[in-house]
Amino acid sequence: MSYPQQQLTAEQVKSQLQTNGDFLQLTRSHEFSMPACSFEVVCTSSMAKSTVSVLDTGIIVFEPLGHSASKNIVLSSAVHGNETAPIEICSELIKQLILGELHLEHRTLFLFGNPASININQRFVEENLNRLFSSEEFSSKDLSSKEFSSKEFSGGHSLDQGQGAGLINKERHRALLLEKTVQAFFLQGSGERFHYDLHTAIRGSKNDKFAVYPYRHNKPWVKEQLQFMLACGVNTILFSNSPTTTFSYFSANNFDAHAFTVELGKVKAFGENDMTNFAEVTSSLTALISGLPLTLGDYNKEDFSFFEIDQIINRQHENFTLHFADDVENFTDFAIGTIIAIDGEQEIKTRKQGEAIIFPNANVAIGQRALLTVIPVEINPE
Repeated sequence: MSYPQQQLTAEQVKSQLQTNGDFLQLTRSHEFSMPACSFEVVCTSSMAKSTVSVLDTGIIVFEPLGHSASKNIVLSSAVHGNETAPIEICSELIKQLILGELHLEHRTLFLFGNPASININQRFVEENLNRLFSSEEFSSKDLSSKEFSSKEFSGGHSLDQGQGAGLINKERHRALLLEKTVQAFFLQGSGERFHYDLHTAIRGSKNDKFAVYPYRHNKPWVKEQLQFMLACGVNTILFSNSPTTTFSYFSANNFDAHAFTVELGKVKAFGENDMTNFAEVTSSLTALISGLPLTLGDYNKEDFSFFEIDQIINRQHENFTLHFADDVENFTDFAIGTIIAIDGEQEIKTRKQGEAIIFPNANVAIGQRALLTVIPVEINPE
């Protein structure tokens, strides 16, 4: 479907949202920018009031009125534009909040990460957005300014990597905007911070849903957060052991947010997702936003499959190939010494018992990650 870039006023944006609540459609018809607007909503069931603020295309905030929220929640999707199931989940939650069909208890920021890539049904337009976020801490800046500077946010978007140095394409500008938006949202609220970055994987997985728990710099893994993932239907957790340029690590590292990159099945086109497969994640996110009780149960390590990263394989040469078939699923393990990739003249082999592949993609730019291997691990969360 083609989405011409219409020119609407702030009042027209507000009117359309109040009529149908379809923020995704508006985002797709304004893939580069959208007039900001705000309005109040009354929940038809609780009569509670909230403020809806459109900040830019794909960026919308809901804040309860009349009470102080104890949680600040970021739900992002479409960091890769062809990963449609999370987009549909978030679009429906946004619609229910705008139309007053869902009670809002906690401040919630929704982000459609890369609207331009949604419209072309591609992972990205020019560069992988989830490799462009800041991996080092930065100090708080003046949030009233809309002038972005790579000196303030020296993330992957501003470094000499990928296509070159600096803010050279719209995805790098978008990464910078998303960083500043998350910073403002978290610093303007009080209480706990959460960021669930929702994705789907390029290929199928032996573990249909799984989550990456960002590196926590020797801080403990949080038992309650693992239980929340389990309530979402996610029982496979991959623990990262180093800083990355992913969106979830950005929030965890800079704002001490409870954060995960959550993989919900395999990439499919809009309309092809069986949304019943995501009933648990939808109901858990709904409960989180609306303050409904979350039935997490007692922690039991036997409920989970835990992995940690072993090898990070970055493509170094034009001649790079994966040494297994395209239909081999994530979390498939290989015997020790199996060749899993060839990079130039180098054979890359598995090294440990139970070593499995994840996120294989031979078509990345030179210097970027083409494959991870993971191994089973035991952890002791607190």
